[in-house]
Amino acid sequence: MDEFWVFGYGSLMWNPGFVFEERLGARAFGYRRSLCIRSFVHRGTPERPGLVLGLDRGGSCRGAAFKVNADDREEVLDYLRKRELVTNVYLERHLRLELEDGREVRAIGYVVDRSHPQYAGALDIAEAARIVGMSEGQSGPNEAYVVNTVAHLKEMGIRDAWLEGVAARVAAMTAQAVA
Repeated sequence: MDEFWVFGYGSLMWNPGFVFEERLGARAFGYRRSLCIRSFVHRGTPERPGLVLGLDRGGSCRGAAFKVNADDREEVLDYLRKRELVTNVYLERHLRLELEDGREVRAIGYVVDRSHPQYAGALDIAEAARIVGMSEGQSGPNEAYVVNTVAHLKEMGIRDAWLEGVAARVAAMTAQAVA
């Protein structure tokens, strides 16, 4: 049976929630990490939606690839589908990855469905920061989600200039509001 790999680009990288045999840095091609999904529950409300990460078309994205034992394939897929497909804003896809050791593999990944009502589209840093700075949901402030994501990415040696720009802009807005 073929190897089974899973690609993570957000919280899945540091909180996969499933057993795996191997974890390597990886790059997915044709997609980029983006705050492009409106969150109505965890990081916002229907009246004031927040933003969470999606894998959107264009560019490439550094993340983590997890090799899963073939015996655990169905259990892991079931877990991932319950985690990622709650509102169907994500589409399950087979992505081409280049692993940090140079190998190329195919992996399951979850990309945004651009036709879904939760798709926010491409936002500039200022607009994304404005939304993030004023949103809060059941899992807490949207700002905390973005700051935590940026911190985890940096710990893993992954720089995301756009997301870091959003976090910096939100911090500046917060500091200005306090002053």
